[in-house]
Amino acid sequence: MNLHNFRTFQFLLLLLASTVNGQGVPPHKEKPNIVLFFIDDLGYGDLSVNGALGYLTPNLDKMAMEGTRFTNFMAAQAVCSASRAALLSGCYPNRLGISGAYGPESKVGLNPEEETIAEVVKKRGYATAIFGKWHLGSRKEFLPLQQGFDEFYGVPYSHDMWPGHPNQAHAQYPPLFWIEGNEKADAIATLSDASALTPNITERAVGFIRKNKSNPFFLYIPHPLPHVPLAASARFRGKSSRGIFGDVLMEIDWSVGQIMQELKAQGLDENTLVIFTSDNGPWLNYGDHAGSTGGFREGKGSSFEGGQRVPCIMRWPGVVPAGRVNNQLMAAMDILPTIASLTGAALPTKKIDGISMAGLIKGEEAISPRKNFLYYYRRNNLEAVRQGDWKLVFEHAGRSYEGQLPGKDGMPGPAPENHLFPKALYHLTRDPGERYDVLEQNPDIVKELEALAEEARTDLGDDLQKRKGKNVRPIGRVE
Repeated sequence: MNLHNFRTFQFLLLLLASTVNGQGVPPHKEKPNIVLFFIDDLGYGDLSVNGALGYLTPNLDKMAMEGTRFTNFMAAQAVCSASRAALLSGCYPNRLGISGAYGPESKVGLNPEEETIAEVVKKRGYATAIFGKWHLGSRKEFLPLQQGFDEFYGVPYSHDMWPGHPNQAHAQYPPLFWIEGNEKADAIATLSDASALTPNITERAVGFIRKNKSNPFFLYIPHPLPHVPLAASARFRGKSSRGIFGDVLMEIDWSVGQIMQELKAQGLDENTLVIFTSDNGPWLNYGDHAGSTGGFREGKGSSFEGGQRVPCIMRWPGVVPAGRVNNQLMAAMDILPTIASLTGAALPTKKIDGISMAGLIKGEEAISPRKNFLYYYRRNNLEAVRQGDWKLVFEHAGRSYEGQLPGKDGMPGPAPENHLFPKALYHLTRDPGERYDVLEQNPDIVKELEALAEEARTDLGDDLQKRKGKNVRPIGRVE
């Protein structure tokens, strides 16, 4: 082929690509695929890239090298249902009337009138699926197919809410089942059954990618583990020097690797944003069956950093800078508006609390759009507020793991719920472990943060002060 013919051939190939794609861009480039991992009770220190010992998470470490690790990422609350509601709705969970972790017989859930990430992107033609743990209401009215998802295979609530948990015999929980769509499927009756959680979810996720390789999709993978009780498949059981917890983390890392591998196999890797994060910090009183906060104070069920600061990695080749660490403040509520911005989707019609971080994740890192964060817990207790790196903790009674002997081999140790924490001010740059109260030295800062708290109480309420918020919406409820 001479030079003239070769250039003509190149031109025809480009013309063909332009004709196929309509605008001369790679397929769906204006509609990136979204894969969102949301891991249960994973602590800040539970990835080897963040310092975990006794096992390795090579796929996540690789994801961090090829993407950006966000070190100041906050779960909305340090408990299951509330945290998941915030992620999917873009709202503080108490704005939706949601708190705590719903049990099997709960008659409440995420109100179907709220718009989830799935509903937001569905209007842009996205296929949507969730494979994993839902925990936003187990009644049919609240299940994922009623919240914008095309497919659901997973568990309706935490898998410790079942008869087989060694510490839950008194609770008389009903049997736990996989849910397929809106219907019960196979029972999860034993720890052996639970060992299929991660591989089954991974297999479904891989199948969904293959099925939807020709159209944009939102794939939500909320893995139920490493929430107790811990279980790993035979392939990973006994493989780490950290015991069953390390085995479980190795299998979750394998799951991430399988998804990344499938994206590459289907030619979707460079047009897919993958987000990996956690719902809250580790359940520390489970001892060797719990993870690590990486040095932050307290853990799950606490408004200190160990309860709410969680790992976050994002990867999108050519868009999210590779090998970067970003220390700007972000929160789980910011995921929805960020995805909306990246996909060209409209925001929910009702007020949300999230802020788009699209610029930040693309590398515009000088200033974070998020300046403030509210630490609510229990039903609607405002326990702390943050502005920049200053955090004001209000006097409150709460869970504490400190000074308690942790449990072992799947049995929990004590974690008193009524430890009295005094009012205190911390500077999280100098003191991320929240050990040195500098309240008396900074009266002006305290005054500013108290004004922020007053705005929050007016808007969202505060049970500690017996105040109702002006802008709290009704929770979903069935009679």
